[in-house]
Amino acid sequence: MSATFSVTPGYGDRQLTTMRYSQAVRVGDRVETSGQGGWDDDWDFPESLEAEIVQAFDNLERTLATAGATWADVIAVDSYHVPEPEAGDFLGETHNRTMVAQFRARLGDRAPIWTSLGVAALGAPGMRVEIRATAVVQGA
Repeated sequence: MSATFSVTPGYGDRQLTTMRYSQAVRVGDRVETSGQGGWDDDWDFPESLEAEIVQAFDNLERTLATAGATWADVIAVDSYHVPEPEAGDFLGETHNRTMVAQFRARLGDRAPIWTSLGVAALGAPGMRVEIRATAVVQGA
């Protein structure tokens, strides 16, 4: 079975050129995405953490679409978070509240598996969240 790599139009073209990676790979009916942050096509991040998480979900949705998948196909999500400074030994209320709200908005009653990890830093300056997904395309 061959692998088909996808690049999200806009920011994905930039990342392929500068960092040499694709946003998704599809092998048969399985789609794996790279981590998607809350950047826009110019690689700028919103000021608020909530807006950054929502934008990361929007970017993940765009990336899934380039590989022929949707949120309805998602079976697993991994998220990486730079903890809120005041949160102590926990990611912080904003991360969890906003992630769960986005899951509810995009997945309805579906509940894929989710692993949420706190990290010291992510791949771009100022980046606070990165989300990746695994999908199995229905009817493929």
